[in-house]
Amino acid sequence: MYEADRSVENENYDRYKERLTNFSQEFELGLFIHLLRKSFWWIILFFVLALAGAKVYLRYTQPVYESASILQLKESNQATKVLDIQDLQDKKDIAGDVEIIRSKEFLKTIFDKLPLDIAYYSEGEVLDFELYKTSPYTVNYEIKSPTAYDVKYYVFFINTNQVKLNFTNSEGSFERVVPTGEWVDLGFAEFKFTLLDFSALAENKSKISNNDLYFVLNSKRSIVSKYLDKVKVKLMNKAANSVEISFSDYNALKAADVANAISTGFIAYDLERKIISSNQILEFIETQIQEVYLRLKESEVSIQEFKIDNKVARGDDYTGMFIDRLGVLEEELIGLELEENILAEIEKAVVLANDSVNIYDFLPLLAGTEFEQNIKEQIKHLHQLLLEREQSMFEVTASSGRVENLNYQINIQQNLLVESIRSLKTKISARKENVTKKIGDIEETFSGMPIKELKHSRLKRIFAINEKFYTLLLEKKAEYAISKAGIVPESVILEIATPGREPISPNTTMTFTILIIIAFVISILIVIIRYLVYNDIGSLNEIVKLTHASVGTLGIVPKFNDDIPVSQLVVDKKPKSVLAESFRSIRTNLQFIANDKESKIIAITSTISGEGKTFVAINLGGIIAFSGKKVIILDLDMRKPKIHKGFNSDNKAGMSTLLIGKDNFANTIRHSQLENLDFITAGPVPPNPSELIINGKLPILLKELKEKYDLIIIDNPPVGLVTDGIECLKIADYPLYIFRAEYSKRSFVQMVDRIVNENKINNLAVILNGVDINRNKYSYNYSYGYGYGYGYGYGYGSGYGGYYDEPDEKEAESRTFLQRLKRK
Repeated sequence: MYEADRSVENENYDRYKERLTNFSQEFELGLFIHLLRKSFWWIILFFVLALAGAKVYLRYTQPVYESASILQLKESNQATKVLDIQDLQDKKDIAGDVEIIRSKEFLKTIFDKLPLDIAYYSEGEVLDFELYKTSPYTVNYEIKSPTAYDVKYYVFFINTNQVKLNFTNSEGSFERVVPTGEWVDLGFAEFKFTLLDFSALAENKSKISNNDLYFVLNSKRSIVSKYLDKVKVKLMNKAANSVEISFSDYNALKAADVANAISTGFIAYDLERKIISSNQILEFIETQIQEVYLRLKESEVSIQEFKIDNKVARGDDYTGMFIDRLGVLEEELIGLELEENILAEIEKAVVLANDSVNIYDFLPLLAGTEFEQNIKEQIKHLHQLLLEREQSMFEVTASSGRVENLNYQINIQQNLLVESIRSLKTKISARKENVTKKIGDIEETFSGMPIKELKHSRLKRIFAINEKFYTLLLEKKAEYAISKAGIVPESVILEIATPGREPISPNTTMTFTILIIIAFVISILIVIIRYLVYNDIGSLNEIVKLTHASVGTLGIVPKFNDDIPVSQLVVDKKPKSVLAESFRSIRTNLQFIANDKESKIIAITSTISGEGKTFVAINLGGIIAFSGKKVIILDLDMRKPKIHKGFNSDNKAGMSTLLIGKDNFANTIRHSQLENLDFITAGPVPPNPSELIINGKLPILLKELKEKYDLIIIDNPPVGLVTDGIECLKIADYPLYIFRAEYSKRSFVQMVDRIVNENKINNLAVILNGVDINRNKYSYNYSYGYGYGYGYGYGYGSGYGGYYDEPDEKEAESRTFLQRLKRK
């Protein structure tokens, strides 16, 4: 028995695996649609739950609003255009500006300007709503301890002069009544409450509990961490330099205020940044002018004193060539000193890493120098690394590997730049020594000249050089001053952010669509799973396909629409129904098996209880009795008798008492309400039903009944549970095996093979009971053939030759909407 069960399990597994593998090739549309119809109420439930879930989600999810401001980034120096001079400011870098807007440090300055340090809320049953700029009261505060932050302070205004304050912090729960308009010291903070609109609170006082209104103090760190990720900066049009700045929040007014504050704040920041940079450069040029002016003044005084003391009028004619050569060398020496000073300032700016000084502003002073290109390339590289680090700081934390790598590269680039500047300074110092040596050589060559004349010429040369560089610095100062005066904020706000009317989240349409799709997918998956694991017999074709023996198929018995508590005679109540016609078809098919006039025995069995063998036995006997033949039904299912229940009779005497010789036919044969139809019940349940059937008295009883009746129908116990019915199947003229559609498992067909092969019951025929003929509408038909070499066609499709169940108008009208929907 164990091996048989194991064989069945293996066969079921192989069948499921085969169906799963060949799903696309062996897909049975009719079966799938039938399972879809059977899952109708589950599908309806899933869709109802999806719609209800969407409503609950939309009802109890805080709406998020988004506002966006469009900013066009550009600059123009009107002074440089009017005076036609070089623009000494950096050209605008759009990518760099976008990263500045995203940066944490810039957004800190913006958040500090907005009323985000204190948030007022109205508490609901599920959701809390922020009263941004609409709170009926205000709170001034002074923080004494960090424990005051991130605590819900609930307030309830008793009247215009008193407010009840309760809160819970790390030290415990507190409740206190404090006056309005006065400072109240709570130890960790001081508060001053000001009521703006008590009338609004008084009107709704019955609806407002002590915990309806509360406020929260936000630290700067919590403000940045809370709102930083809500800021989005997107480059809309690179050619037009337009940038979209958006902010999302639960409060629409706050979202608009923050987006506008970022736009206006960046315009002011950009202007201030350029003005500070220009002021730094002007201060450097002014320092150089003061130094050169002092040297120029000293040279002028020295010449004047020399002329007065030595009464020297002119010496140009004697030392013209000498003065020219020395003048060139002295001019070169002064230039080298100026370049050395500029390099020292750049080195200082790089080492100190002062963000307010733009190193690019020193480059115009280096124009024409041989090392200009080298320094410019290194500064550009350093600037690019700084931008990348700023962008990374927005995306990741400062301790991440990416930021540390950039810091390492920036440090290396700074060191390279400093080393390059120092190398250049070393070269300049060497050149200065060389020029100084040449000057000394020339002076030594012309040492024979009169000392006074030579001294006079030297003083004039120094004066000319200082005068030239003084004039040059004055020109640079004028150009920077004019450029600074021409800086104006040309960036404009193309679109001001306004409070959003509709939330961006949750999206009503998207929510309903997604949940309906999920419900649809789950429904289809359930039907597919039911299809893949489907193991019930649905049609006679499946029985013929699964059996390995030549088994005849007599027909089908449609599913009875009305509920009946026990198997009973129903063909007499609706003789023109499809059910009655199906039994007529079976009666006709029996004639093809044996057509002589002798009395016949029909033995009916099934695999397990509940497949409808008793129902088939009673109604098959009834339909044959309609034809005028005398029929008797014997209940040999003595373990679980049902015939007496079907005919509403007692079970005091029957087959069990007959087989033990205690009763006779006169006391056990009962007459039904249908003419020519009699029955014998099972009788009292014996302790040994199998021994009673094989004790030799059953054939004698059947022989006596054959003399009186044309047909004997034996209702046997299920052969899948016990073997009592095998003997009756052997002696029967019509051995019938009952399957029930969508109840009997496909593995039950193996029992038919075993009975035919082991007991040589070759005339065994099959009847499929409980068939839902509506499935034929979905191409899941119940046509069948026979294993005896002949065929018989009987279909339930478009008509029944006058035998059919047609619901009357009252019945159709009495159906509910859901019943009509399910039928469709």
